Amino acid sequence: MPAAVVGLFTGLALTLIAAVGGGGAFLLALVLGSVGLVVGLVIDGRIDLASILSGFRRG
Repeated sequence: MPAAVVGLFTGLALTLIAAVGGGGAFLLALVLGSVGLVVGLVIDGRIDLASILSGFRRG
């Protein structure tokens, strides 16, 4: 299974744990799922954070 999928499911699993308290669960699921997906894509090598961050440093 690709790391992006594992990252997505990890983010969603964390959301289930955090959402037990109630309100804003949909937004929380969206944010944590997206973070998990991005982390998985970085691990897979599909996103290169070095090139993205170097663009911010140049101004």
